[in-house]
Amino acid sequence: MRSGVALLSFLLLSLVTHATHLRAGDIIATRDNCNSLTFKITITVYTNTNNTSVLFGGTKLEDGDLLDFGDGSVRQLVPEIGPGKTPSGTSPYVYSSTYTVIDVDRGISRASYTITYTYGGPGSYIISYREPNRNADVLNMDQSVNTPFYLETKVVIDPFLGCSNTPNLLIPPVDRACLGVSWFHNPGAYDPDGDSLSYNFVVPNQDVNENVLNYRDPNKAEFYIDYEQGNEQNNGKPSFTIDAISGTITWDAPGKVGEYNIAFEIREWRKIKGKWKPLGFVRRDMQIIVEDCKNKRPDLIIPHDTCIVAGTVLNATIFGYDPENDNVKIEAYSEIFNFPSAQSPATYSPNPPIFQPVVPSKAKFNFKWNTICEHVKNQPYQVVFKITDKPANGGPSLSTFRTWFIKVVGPAPVWQKPTLHLDTRYVDLEWSPYFCQGAEKMQIWRRVGKFPFEPDNCQTGMPEFLGYELIDNVPIKNGNTPQTKYTDKNGGKGLAPGAQYCYRLVAVFPLPRGGESYVSKDTCVGPILADVPVITNVSVEKTNLSSGEIRVRWQKPFDADPIQFPPPYRYDIYRATGFVRGSDSTKVTLEGVFINDTTFLDKGLNTEENVYNYSIAAYSTNVNPNPFLGTSAAASSVRVDTKSQIKKIQLNWSAFVPWSNQIPQYPNHVVYRGLEGTPIENFEPIANVDVTTNGFTYVDEGQHNGIPLDDKLTYCYRVLTRGGYGNPKIITPLENFSQVICAQPGDSIPPCKLLPPLRSTLDFIDCNDYRTKDSQCDRTTFSNTIFWSKPTDTECRSDVSSYNVYAASKVGGEFSKILNTKDTFYVDDNLLTYARCYKISAVDRSNNEGELSDALCIDNCPYYELPNIFTPNGDNINDEFSAYSGRAYEGCGEANCIPIEIAEKCARFVISVKAKIYNRWGKEVYSYEGQISDEVKNIYIDWNGIDNNGNELASAVYYYIAEVTFDTVDPAQEVKTYKGWVHLFR
Repeated sequence: MRSGVALLSFLLLSLVTHATHLRAGDIIATRDNCNSLTFKITITVYTNTNNTSVLFGGTKLEDGDLLDFGDGSVRQLVPEIGPGKTPSGTSPYVYSSTYTVIDVDRGISRASYTITYTYGGPGSYIISYREPNRNADVLNMDQSVNTPFYLETKVVIDPFLGCSNTPNLLIPPVDRACLGVSWFHNPGAYDPDGDSLSYNFVVPNQDVNENVLNYRDPNKAEFYIDYEQGNEQNNGKPSFTIDAISGTITWDAPGKVGEYNIAFEIREWRKIKGKWKPLGFVRRDMQIIVEDCKNKRPDLIIPHDTCIVAGTVLNATIFGYDPENDNVKIEAYSEIFNFPSAQSPATYSPNPPIFQPVVPSKAKFNFKWNTICEHVKNQPYQVVFKITDKPANGGPSLSTFRTWFIKVVGPAPVWQKPTLHLDTRYVDLEWSPYFCQGAEKMQIWRRVGKFPFEPDNCQTGMPEFLGYELIDNVPIKNGNTPQTKYTDKNGGKGLAPGAQYCYRLVAVFPLPRGGESYVSKDTCVGPILADVPVITNVSVEKTNLSSGEIRVRWQKPFDADPIQFPPPYRYDIYRATGFVRGSDSTKVTLEGVFINDTTFLDKGLNTEENVYNYSIAAYSTNVNPNPFLGTSAAASSVRVDTKSQIKKIQLNWSAFVPWSNQIPQYPNHVVYRGLEGTPIENFEPIANVDVTTNGFTYVDEGQHNGIPLDDKLTYCYRVLTRGGYGNPKIITPLENFSQVICAQPGDSIPPCKLLPPLRSTLDFIDCNDYRTKDSQCDRTTFSNTIFWSKPTDTECRSDVSSYNVYAASKVGGEFSKILNTKDTFYVDDNLLTYARCYKISAVDRSNNEGELSDALCIDNCPYYELPNIFTPNGDNINDEFSAYSGRAYEGCGEANCIPIEIAEKCARFVISVKAKIYNRWGKEVYSYEGQISDEVKNIYIDWNGIDNNGNELASAVYYYIAEVTFDTVDPAQEVKTYKGWVHLFR
């Protein structure tokens, strides 16, 4: 029995001596350049050097010290790194290493391993490293000494998202804390691409998706003598949190001496077309060493978060103090200190940081940054300050972290004087060459009428409430020449008669760093000559499916030449359906009716479902034939929509008009309400909405009379808008009513299911037609257009507000929502394949969603054909046994240059091919596997008559079997086997 105990003791001692060493670490991946698939991958670990000789890494694969690139390739052994061992070389990838002891007393060293690796193509890859073992005696997990140490990092290679590197971390992941005193830490992370970062706790892992044994947060009750008073103030429970934005970790406060391990992820996000897309992440494993130290924490006074214009200097002083008047050292961590000298890095003093006295005044840390245009980016720079004390009694020190956010923005563009062309109603705009020529584009914004505005600090871009419309983007430079001019023709229609137009500029910087300038001051032209009618009102007077009414008003062409166009005038009114005038419109008046009149009531309309737009044409009646003066700009009716929620109803309204409905002189739009069945003349005004502040939206919660909305009642609304042309000759405000719309708060009943037909259109009739198009041989982008119908049932139809479009890549696959639209069609473009299934659902104004429609599936036209002869004689004609393709005709420079007999046989929609070649006696002589994403092992086989051993085969007939996997919407049709004979002829 004693011998058994001795053996067990020896084994445990051996395990502690040789396998207890890893404290903390992370993996960082840096892309060589945006046109490369090569990354420098660095594993940095912090090891324990007390009572162990075990090094980071290993000497053989069985050690398990393996780096996995996440793409299915062979995992790489990380060589041993430690005192006297910092290997580098090529085996098979270029690698290097470093080793440093950073704390002799506590036994902490840092080791890193960097390797260069090239990925085969786009994708998301989890880079991971696993090594036995963690250091012993970690309190908040079981058997740490027997627990593997695991790290992972995600890299994303996606051309549609742009170039991406993982975040970098500047502050080491081993830190000290004092018993009973709040502890702070910040990893000092930044993203080299300027992406936004977020932080969240995770459980430390010991393998892929495998947590360490019995992990507990450091603030669990088992680590405290008095848990109910475990915080620093001894008046509440301890807490352990991470700030999702700054990354600062706070533990208020440690309750037991010892070592704790935690893990957290730093995730990167990029805004693409207004939506935040997740990219990669770094998962950091960190160790906190809690000691029993009689010390009080020092603290910092830092500036408020700020914005600074590129090209100006930011000076600041950071102050440090200590409650026990111990000397302190202030340090700063940020990417802005690491910029190359040519990129104007920030500086600080004293540098290097030193311990300073805090009496008779606070310790000082001086910051200076001469910003330049290259510093502009969308996300603020994060500067992490750390203050550390040096206790006079020689005990352990404490640190505090504070974070300062600095955003560098582009200066406001500067206008030159505009030129208005009265005859064409065009305006030539001009501005000074932009200060930051590295910006990407200049946004040109326009509105009708002036709106005084000066941006606040950090208020960049164009605020929505100003009512400006983005009319164009132009490059900052045309080649090497600054772009400084733009002509506004209003889409070829000319600027609206009678209106004053004001313009502002915003400079936008290139992604992924992004960023934008302050908005420029305004420059205004006009009012434009009102030598044609000026439309002023399109107001809904009656809401009905078939007998709706709209009142249209206009002003006479008061700037028309009375000699060329003598009054009185005849007017024709034109109407079209929708917010915007298309190519079609209907004349709704009879000639000769409107002499000198300026109002018209249009009847018999479906104002409940439709928006209508109008324009007014004018003719002089005193000259024969009646000369045509011209046509007013088109203006639409006001459309209001509702969204029901519990005890409240949200209203949103809009109109497309040549005047502005956001004017500072009359900022309030009026919301009227009545119960269902109430005549509109009895509707009650319940709100004046300042649209220059709140936009075109209002939420009715019963605040008008203090009576909550009743979920059993139906409430009806109409909105009165107010606007103007910015022209003193045109009456202001222009008041127009929306249609009446009704809604019930708390509506939870979904709309009805959409019934067939759900249909599509393609650019070919069938697959035989598709194959005859030679342009399809190398086609890489595709589109599907699908259509559906509104419900025919009147009640169901009136309940539908919009439609959700869902898509799946396979029959029986999972459907995901890709769009919400008010249209009854959808163009799904920029696809890599036709193969997709679609379903549609109706959505009501309460955002209730109806049942999904039956699926409409669209498939590809896959094809694969192999020849029956090839001649590998080196004459570059038919030298390989290859599937038919258009590769030989690439770059021919002519339309339809691929012979039709080749075009019909081109390999299409093939994912992969597995082929075997046999001689006439059934012996396999050649095998091949290839896929479309591989440039070398492609889908065409391209066999040159050489066998698997590299020997040249004789002329003969050979048998082939090719298993081809196609990209099809039906999984049952994915794989097809092709068999046949091929004659190798030399």
